[in-house]
Amino acid sequence: MTDIFQDLQWRGLIKDSTDPDELARTLADGTVTFYVGFDASGPSLHIGHLTQILTARRLQRAGLRPLILVGGATGLIGDPKDTGERTLNPPEVVAGWVKKLQSQLTPFVSFEGERAATAVDNLDWTGALSAIEFLRDIGKHFPVSQMLNREIVKTRLSGAGISFTEFSYQVLQANDFHELHRRYGCTVQFGGSDQWGNITAGVDFCRRRGAHVQAFTTPLVTRADGTKFGKTADGQSVWLDPDMTSPYAFYQFWFNSGDADVGRYLRYFSFRPREEIEELEKATAERPAARAAQRALAEELTTLVHGERETAQVTAASRALFGRGDLTELDPSTVDAALSEAGLLSVPELPSVATLFKESGLCASLSEARRAVAEGGAYVNNERVTDADAPPSPDLLLHNRFLVLRRGKRTIAGVALTT
Repeated sequence: MTDIFQDLQWRGLIKDSTDPDELARTLADGTVTFYVGFDASGPSLHIGHLTQILTARRLQRAGLRPLILVGGATGLIGDPKDTGERTLNPPEVVAGWVKKLQSQLTPFVSFEGERAATAVDNLDWTGALSAIEFLRDIGKHFPVSQMLNREIVKTRLSGAGISFTEFSYQVLQANDFHELHRRYGCTVQFGGSDQWGNITAGVDFCRRRGAHVQAFTTPLVTRADGTKFGKTADGQSVWLDPDMTSPYAFYQFWFNSGDADVGRYLRYFSFRPREEIEELEKATAERPAARAAQRALAEELTTLVHGERETAQVTAASRALFGRGDLTELDPSTVDAALSEAGLLSVPELPSVATLFKESGLCASLSEARRAVAEGGAYVNNERVTDADAPPSPDLLLHNRFLVLRRGKRTIAGVALTT
């Protein structure tokens, strides 16, 4: 595919670039090697990283060769943030995170064939540097005036201040580009737009050493109202690690995308053809209640990150919780995750249905719960309840532990037996 630059532009995935025309010609060259980096600053990547991960996948599918860098060295330092100095993590912890992040990244690009990806760690060339080598051979090429002009540095200097350690981060990242050019012939770097200062520092350093290189950034993803992307309703980050964010919660995050956001998210994250994405955008405008675009996005990304089996379980759970499927076909982990998202009430023994509906928050009082039952709007495991003051039969428990409570068609909560 030689029109990768136009495709990235249509998707809105190029925010800044060193030279748009030259970048377009470079990306059209089938011999190009590019790199994108991820610092080992935690035990998992989150969905904010997906823009870079999936852009790397697009570039490889267009014929370019990826270098996927996980920063074991820069992860020990930490990119400066607005609020102050980062906590420095022990080297052995960071080394463990490098391995975890590398394993998370592996499924997204191919490590076989002519355009095989290569996993790299900047600790391999940074760890052996002496302080004198760093200052003489690398630091000499970085004007302090330019480093001070970086926006995050200005912010920190006007507030809490910044250590020499974090101030030097951009030098380390810039040296990564030079080393990858020297070792692998890498001529293109990209990253999030918040990395533009670091990226251009790398471009300048490479060019000072005689290398002709290009770079671009992808936009930071936000919601249509400008609020932060990648957080659930309760403020929790959405992680790629299924032990930190369940596949069900991952699916629901995308399914709950706003109508004003979902078209943009499809362009950023989906590998569907342009015509299909435009049809889904049209469907959202014409029939928003059907949520066709949200469903397509959630299914595609959950499959990509967690696999077909987990996606099948998640979609089955989404149907079954609202009476459109068989709850008994769901595995325990999916039931637990789904009900935890809905709100899970733990009880040592089963009280009356009315009590469960009140304590779970589906009804404000026992009298309201009894009224819901009397009106035929209360369900336990999708079976209509007729006796508000009787406890549910233990035979109804899913996996001997769970109950699904539903009021009306759309309001659900869960119960978990703790004994």
